[in-house]
Amino acid sequence: MDEASDSFLYTLPGTISPDRADKVLARQFDDLSRSQIQKSLDAGLISRGEQVLKRREKLQPGDELVIEWLPEPSSDIRPVNIPLEVLFEDEAVVVVNKAPGMVTHPGSGTGEDTLVHALLYHTEGHLSPVGAPDRPGIVHRLDKETSGVIVVAKTEGAHHALVRQFSQRTTRKEYLAWVNGEPKEASGSIQAPIDRHPVVRTRMQVCKEGEGRFAHTDWKIIWKQAGAALVRCRIHTGRTHQIRVHMQHIGHPLLGDRVYGYKSKGRAWEPILRVMLHAETLELTHPISGEPLLIQAPIPEDFRELESRLTHSAS
Repeated sequence: MDEASDSFLYTLPGTISPDRADKVLARQFDDLSRSQIQKSLDAGLISRGEQVLKRREKLQPGDELVIEWLPEPSSDIRPVNIPLEVLFEDEAVVVVNKAPGMVTHPGSGTGEDTLVHALLYHTEGHLSPVGAPDRPGIVHRLDKETSGVIVVAKTEGAHHALVRQFSQRTTRKEYLAWVNGEPKEASGSIQAPIDRHPVVRTRMQVCKEGEGRFAHTDWKIIWKQAGAALVRCRIHTGRTHQIRVHMQHIGHPLLGDRVYGYKSKGRAWEPILRVMLHAETLELTHPISGEPLLIQAPIPEDFRELESRLTHSAS
């Protein structure tokens, strides 16, 4: 892809369900606002072959699109000097180990302490302008309480290339999670569709086959003791709250995850102060050089402290 070009070629994954163009694109490019996608379609900036797409045009798996995003108004987010643990950086991307408790980007009810605020200061404003105005450079997200690896685009070319990798599932993402209870099996694979809860819209849930969106998580026990287990999860899809929902589905919610069923039982190694999930490894292709890029975030201190408390309580 030519970094200087505003348009890029995008092939829809073979796993998508046929649907309206605006809906398909909103699912594939969830780093962008729905308004920006609709305005880009209305402006005739997205085409399939020689055909300019309209919002209601039906897209199919494997369709090749030429896309140019209509820029959204610039944001007035100011840079804030917040310490960051940078794992990798060059002229195209910056990869950080996000601290637990840090929100990825501004939104309703957030302050000036998000990752975006910190990155604007760190990069002196050199983040990709593609996407919603409050999300410069953001191509994927981690929940507030989740720590670990997150990659951010500094240029438009890097942004488009990274979004394509995430949406086409060519990245490899592995997480560490402390779960409640000790699974009987040493490992497992969960393939269960996920959709938004019909009543509590901030929650997700496993739903019936044919409903929701396909989601696939593989997990393996690393260590277990005293009624808890450390598991490594590889996600093959990137659904909202995927690991949290899937581990609850098999009866082992994440420690600290009160949204998805964790309840403190007054055990010696409690309390747990956050959702115990850490994005440990991200493997992708460098968006400009094409070279493989493997980034690992060190195990957080609260993960190590919990292991120590579990060991002590069992002795």
